[in-house]
Amino acid sequence: MFKTMSLLPFMFPLLVFLLLILVNGVHCFGDKNLLKLQQYQWMQKWDASTSSCLSQKSRKEKGATILEMKHREYCYGGISGIKDWNKLLQKSLILDDGRVQSLQARIKNMASSSSSSKTEDTVSDKGIPLTSGAELGTLNYIVTVELGGREMTVIVDTGSDLTWVQCQPCKSCYDQQEPLFNPSASPSFQTVLCNSSDCQSLAFATGNTGICGNNHPPSCNYVVSYGDGSYTRGELAHDHLSLGKTPVDNFVFGCGRNNKGLFGGASGLMGLGRSSISLVSQTSAIFGGFFSYCLPSTQAGASGSLVLGGNSSVYNTSSPISYTRMIPNPQLPTFYFLNLTGISVGGVRLQDSGFGQKGMLTDSGTVITRLPPTIYKALKAEFVKQFASFPSAPAFSILDTCFNLSAYQEVEVPTIKLQFEGNAEMTVDIAGVFYFVKTDASQVCLALASLAFEDEIGIIANYQQRNQRIIYDTKESKLGFAQETCSFK
Repeated sequence: MFKTMSLLPFMFPLLVFLLLILVNGVHCFGDKNLLKLQQYQWMQKWDASTSSCLSQKSRKEKGATILEMKHREYCYGGISGIKDWNKLLQKSLILDDGRVQSLQARIKNMASSSSSSKTEDTVSDKGIPLTSGAELGTLNYIVTVELGGREMTVIVDTGSDLTWVQCQPCKSCYDQQEPLFNPSASPSFQTVLCNSSDCQSLAFATGNTGICGNNHPPSCNYVVSYGDGSYTRGELAHDHLSLGKTPVDNFVFGCGRNNKGLFGGASGLMGLGRSSISLVSQTSAIFGGFFSYCLPSTQAGASGSLVLGGNSSVYNTSSPISYTRMIPNPQLPTFYFLNLTGISVGGVRLQDSGFGQKGMLTDSGTVITRLPPTIYKALKAEFVKQFASFPSAPAFSILDTCFNLSAYQEVEVPTIKLQFEGNAEMTVDIAGVFYFVKTDASQVCLALASLAFEDEIGIIANYQQRNQRIIYDTKESKLGFAQETCSFK
């Protein structure tokens, strides 16, 4: 009797842990997770026309500024106003493929330029943008900031450097949910001069040098072009920025007067890249070049967070943080690269000589993770082997490993783990394993894809980053991973 009573303090935490797992609808069995397909039924009744993401929440906690983050498709009615969820998912994949193709082309052009010249002028002459490029319809996550006293929602992109918003008067602007930013209504707004260091930094940050305006003294005009024909053009300026309750004086940004693209109703874009003009660099005195995010799913009401500064005590992680170093890439110095050393599927470690050979780009803008062909082939074979009891379905777009799960209420899914240099590991959340091409689960695909060629750069994309705390420490040049059920609370 005494022995039984002495075990009770240890049994209670275990029972609580098991109860939490049951509530979340995911059960772990060794190296498999049980996915309840009912949780995706809400998408069949999805109506984004009733959703809004303006005035998202923020708070300060233990030296950190925390901004609520949401998936923009839930906020703005989908890509180009698409209301049907099935069509929206399919369109997103098509756009994602265009983004990656453009990115790979830019990388090759940069390599060609670097081999013939090391100067920034070569980059400028080639007109190669160093921002996130390609299809902006794939940029998924937004936060609310205050610029010049006005609230506005901006798309978050770790692959971009220049933060910009649409401005009045606008020669050509896409539709956005809130009113355009009006510089004349902000007493702290000032244009950046053409001969300034901020203007000169555009060549490195965007691939295009600043252009002197016709006014006197001449202002600095910018151009950022994207691979699908999208662009933003305007003048460089600075104004007072508020990130939640944290003020940022003289913040340099682009005031876009001529903009075209699939920006999904947002006011503009927040650049979290590594150049001197990015938000990360401009706020380094406040936040120490330290930020993290937890990307939410597309479920109704789901939210995540962008945390600027602070320390790990403000996170709600459920696993220890494991860090890996950022790999330098001279051809794309403003991006974040990691060394992928291995992958395991359902506890089986894949064998391939391609691991650890070159950097993988981690990107919040790309949707589907891309792997070198031989590594993807090994992953696909092992996953299909372990998932062989379920009926197959036709491939779709870039996804070639699909299943028909419409007859099932729940399925056991092999756990996928990505290993990085320094024994860091990222366990892909169950929400990031399957891509639901059809919401009735009749066409559910493995949410990873192969690159076209072995010499292309792999990408760790946002779908696989869901329900993870991804931590960027630019001062120490390291990146961390930890599991976290995303929520702003």
